[in-house]
Amino acid sequence: MSLFNEMLIFMAAVAAGFINAIAGGGTLVSFPVLLAVGISPVVANVTNTVALVPGTIGGMWSQRKDFKSQYERLLKLLPVAVIGGIVGGLLLLNTSESSFRSIIPYLILAATLLLAAQVKIKNWVVARIGHAHSERHNPMLMLSLVILAAIYGGYFGAGLGVILMAVLGYVTDDSMTRLNFLKQALAFAINLAAAIYFAFSGKVDWMVAFVMIFGSLAGGLIGGKLAGKIKPELLRWIVVSAGLIASVIFFLKK
Repeated sequence: MSLFNEMLIFMAAVAAGFINAIAGGGTLVSFPVLLAVGISPVVANVTNTVALVPGTIGGMWSQRKDFKSQYERLLKLLPVAVIGGIVGGLLLLNTSESSFRSIIPYLILAATLLLAAQVKIKNWVVARIGHAHSERHNPMLMLSLVILAAIYGGYFGAGLGVILMAVLGYVTDDSMTRLNFLKQALAFAINLAAAIYFAFSGKVDWMVAFVMIFGSLAGGLIGGKLAGKIKPELLRWIVVSAGLIASVIFFLKK
């Protein structure tokens, strides 16, 4: 791989870490760049998942004060999150490169639309807080929805945080801050489970992954320091625009 491509991948990882620290949706930047430099779709997705996991630790760590309030839920949900992440990874590794390439435009478009609807979903969650939810009456519904979200997360991952927030807002009754910690913790578990599984699959481009790990960590640190100075809404719509452009390009390539 040329030095230019390595620098491009590093900058994409910095951007992804930065975006994830402020608004979410970094995969919509890093994944298309990996494809653009010639990495095959499945390898690009696997490598992207492994590389971006370390950058998600900061967001969860910053909200660790809410751990005690979510301890019981985490005990119930972490096993299904891990299983779902591995199942999603298994499905990905059993998808041929040509088949995965054909659904990439739809995956990117779906993730982009989820990110675009993030604020509305957040407002919907806030509106539901204080009402009776399914967690008390049907815990199996909560487990089922979380494992479905986890399978998606292990398979592709972009927009996972939005999906988890919608699921948690539908089945639980808690403050937005605490639900956000639970979302962060579950997303980390899902991505980590998939990443560990991928690490032994022989599909990870480790040179690219190491470049991206340093980039995503740097971007996350920068994003954390500038979070109060940059409007998340502006950054989110920039990412949404990039995602729409990327999906159109991939649709035209089909």
